[in-house]
Amino acid sequence: MKLAERMSRLGTETAFEVLARAGQLEAEGRDIIHLEIGQPDFQTPEYIIEAAHKALKDGYTGYGPSAGLPEARERYAQYLNDTRGTDYDASEIVITPGAKPILFFGILALVNEGDEVIVPNPGFPIYESVTEFVGATAVPAPLREDREFRLDPEELASLVTDRTRLIILNSPHNPTGSMLTMEDLEAVAEIAMEHQIMILSDEPYSKMVYDGEFHSIAEIDGMKDLTILLEGFSKTYAMTGWRLGYAGMRADLAAQIAKLQTNCTSCTASFIQIAGIAAYDGPQDESEAMMAAFEERRDIMVEGLNKLPGVSCLSPAGAFYVFPNVTGTGIDSKVLAGRCLEEAGVAVLSGTAFGRYGDGYLRLSSANSIENINEALDRLSALLGG
Repeated sequence: MKLAERMSRLGTETAFEVLARAGQLEAEGRDIIHLEIGQPDFQTPEYIIEAAHKALKDGYTGYGPSAGLPEARERYAQYLNDTRGTDYDASEIVITPGAKPILFFGILALVNEGDEVIVPNPGFPIYESVTEFVGATAVPAPLREDREFRLDPEELASLVTDRTRLIILNSPHNPTGSMLTMEDLEAVAEIAMEHQIMILSDEPYSKMVYDGEFHSIAEIDGMKDLTILLEGFSKTYAMTGWRLGYAGMRADLAAQIAKLQTNCTSCTASFIQIAGIAAYDGPQDESEAMMAAFEERRDIMVEGLNKLPGVSCLSPAGAFYVFPNVTGTGIDSKVLAGRCLEEAGVAVLSGTAFGRYGDGYLRLSSANSIENINEALDRLSALLGG
């Protein structure tokens, strides 16, 4: 079969490849501790499940508008306004089956072949993958440990050319857990406004913050119309499999993104959109308890990693990942990630899964129990001779 040439430019997520290999080992009888996948190990709160069930009973089972149900668009807009201090209305919201379609549709709508997109590196691999797929160039903006893995605005400014069409931000950040400060965001906003470059701000970890204060670039005067603000329910409400995401953006762009959805998925399941309304309207105690649990796990994981020979680890400000520096082990990070799985039974990712500036690091997810995290640390200690 002869595939379209563009398929050769489409990447994947290494996390799912490692998950598959871990599954093979488990089928062979191996005990594997999963620290590779970014998925909350909690169940969706019951009140959200009940809301979805009621919506099904109430007839929310047919096609809906491509941009989303009016009542859902209105409620999601209000959530962004309450949490970011913005003034979105329903016409500026597009709801999609998960957050990834917004990344795909946003790049498709804004970026031409030959254009450039500045992406954080290390960073979520889909940013680069989709950019290259559409025939544009992904320009890496390095995130370095000496800046706590925060984007360097001066370096960002040096990367801008007359072909730059989009800058992607992710804060709190996957894979490093870093978080941009308001000072960082103001410097990025100045660059974006000077050159009239759109920003795609990927913010699904906005409630998963442990140190410092979360800010969105959309809060800054003059930036709302230059920003696609991406949110979702997967992380905060343990709804990864529900596939529910959305974004705030200027209304004329929202109409174009909705057109792409019409041509792709038609719409997002109506009963799931109703469940999203319930997620925001209902009690937040379970979600808050999840966030507190992730913070406790972060602390245990960081402390344990820093005791391993040849390993050092900054404490991430947000998300549920840690990104230890393993150069002191003398082992290539990709080789070490493989040995962690094959020899120690601990599934982790090499930092290179997130770009070349991830070389020398591993990514571990804290979406597992404290008992399993401690066992994983013991196994890694034995592997490294600690």
